[in-house]
Amino acid sequence: MLRVTKLTDYATVVLTALAARPEVVLSATELAEYAGLEATTVSKLLKPLAQAKLVEGLRGVRGGYRLTRCAGDITLIEIVEAMEGPLAITECSHEQSQCGIADQCGVRSNWRLINDVVADALRGVTLAQMLHPLPLPIADRRRSIDVSVVS
Repeated sequence: MLRVTKLTDYATVVLTALAARPEVVLSATELAEYAGLEATTVSKLLKPLAQAKLVEGLRGVRGGYRLTRCAGDITLIEIVEAMEGPLAITECSHEQSQCGIADQCGVRSNWRLINDVVADALRGVTLAQMLHPLPLPIADRRRSIDVSVVS
C-alpha cells in the first residue's frame, strides 16, 4: 500500500490549524488542542516543519508558532518532503538511486514518470485548499442516495 506516514498526515493537520488562524501565534499545546493530537506529537512535528521553513517559532511570553508564508503559498509536496525527504515511490525513482539493477531495469522510466505525476499532483494542492473539505466523489454520492426515494 502506498501512503504517507502518520506523522506527515498529522503535520498537515497541525499546519491547517495554523492556516485557519493566520493572525495568531499558537503554542505547541494550543496546536495540539486544535488538532486533536498529543502535545508531545505536535512538538515532534514542529521541528522538521521549522527546519523546512514552513513554520517559525517565536520566543517569549507571547511565543509560539506561525506559518512562515501564506497558506496559499505552501504546497503539499513541501509538507511531505519536510517530513519524509524527497518523494520517491520506488528506490529507482529517486535521483540518488541505490538500486543494483537500475541500469538494466525495464520499468525504471515508468516508475519515474509515475513519481513525477504524484509530485506534480502534490505541488498542485496548497495548504489553503486543505482547509476546505471536498464534496463526496460521485461514486460515494451514489451510495448515499436513498433508493426508495428514486423508485
